Amino acid sequence: MKRLLSIISYVFHPMFISVYAVLLYFFLTERYHPYQEVFLVTIQVIILTILIPISIFYFLMTLGRANSFMLSEISQRKIPLAVNVLLLYILIRESIRIELIPELYYFFFGALVSTVLALLFVFINLKASIHMIAISSITVFAIGFSLHTQTNHIYLIAFLLLLNGIVATSRLSMKAHDTKELIVGFLSGVIPQMGLLYFWL
Repeated sequence: MKRLLSIISYVFHPMFISVYAVLLYFFLTERYHPYQEVFLVTIQVIILTILIPISIFYFLMTLGRANSFMLSEISQRKIPLAVNVLLLYILIRESIRIELIPELYYFFFGALVSTVLALLFVFINLKASIHMIAISSITVFAIGFSLHTQTNHIYLIAFLLLLNGIVATSRLSMKAHDTKELIVGFLSGVIPQMGLLYFWL
């Protein structure tokens, strides 16, 4: 069971959630998007939220500034989170613009706000769970998308809500966070996304 929870923690690592959100949008939307646009957006998200962060992580490892893919030490989080803020800003500024795909724009804008919050928490020595930020963000996005399109995605939403609990359990099982850090992460993911629903529902 502990090994399964560990695998879940990696499968739903925050770096992958952005790609999951993009694929979820393109799979569920009834708006027509040319194949080339879907491919281009997906590749840009993969580059900016997975490939570049992984490259930076391994660079930090060579410098001795990181010792785990999960960044378990709070002191190791400043540079990756600051870089992630910059990359998300570039993504919504240059790639996923509001006039093209407003739903994804607001999702990534919320992700940017959540990442800024996580970075600010580091400076007060609070290690908010980025896993919970990510999984709670995509959950609110799915709920918002269901309301926005007036379509029933109850099974997807139920699955994502269940995943929130499973991911939280996996982080506790791995002793990566305590309950307070999980709650702070959950709220840091939910509140920005819920606040932005006003603009696109």
